[in-house]
Amino acid sequence: MDGNHKAYSYIASSGRIESILSQPSGSFEEVDGLPDRDRLSFTNGFYGMCSAIFIDIRDSSGLTSRNKRPALAKIYRAFISEMVAVLNSDLYVREVNIVGDCVWASYKTTFRSHIDDVFRVAYTANTLVKLLNHHLAKKEMDQLRVGIGVDYGRVLMIKAGYSGSGINDVVYMGDVVNRAAHLAHEAGRGWDARPIFLGGDFQQYLNDDNRSLLAAQYSSALGTVYVGDVIHTGMNEWIDAL
Repeated sequence: MDGNHKAYSYIASSGRIESILSQPSGSFEEVDGLPDRDRLSFTNGFYGMCSAIFIDIRDSSGLTSRNKRPALAKIYRAFISEMVAVLNSDLYVREVNIVGDCVWASYKTTFRSHIDDVFRVAYTANTLVKLLNHHLAKKEMDQLRVGIGVDYGRVLMIKAGYSGSGINDVVYMGDVVNRAAHLAHEAGRGWDARPIFLGGDFQQYLNDDNRSLLAAQYSSALGTVYVGDVIHTGMNEWIDAL
């Protein structure tokens, strides 16, 4: 969101707060799946089921300390550019967001087959790390490691911002978003840690073949999660041939 200067009035601010807090509860609609963002206004919202993927770079502080600014900018631009391309590749994608060195997306998953589609996005992103590292190695740049967190659940979708200013965005709130972010934070840590962490609510809807690619693992921070280092085989073979 691009800033645009407007003088602050606490009197007008008080009126806006009162208006927002007085909105009726009926303005928030229960839906089967998340709608398009153009149905949102500053006075409504939607509760719906969705899946969320978070992808977070491991040891980002180390990257910052080891690389000069031009190299660091290139690494982050390549990572963000292509991770966004992967996250945006599913038919049921709703939002793709960039927060610092983390990218994340939400998906409308109203049918069981949609869960497998989102899992495909997750393991394609995992394979993309190998492609990124192939090109980084050729330039003698640092290799990347990531954590990928995925979960499924109910979310509240609202439009938030400063009404009339043009500064606003769609905000997703709920356990599914928080948990996917925590899963990504825990994934890929340690020399033997798997880069993909799935929540149980997501894993239970995968087909048998996809579930067989994962192992249950107990995390002191998250309870039982399902972990793996799953790859896109066709993409992986193509990278190996480079």
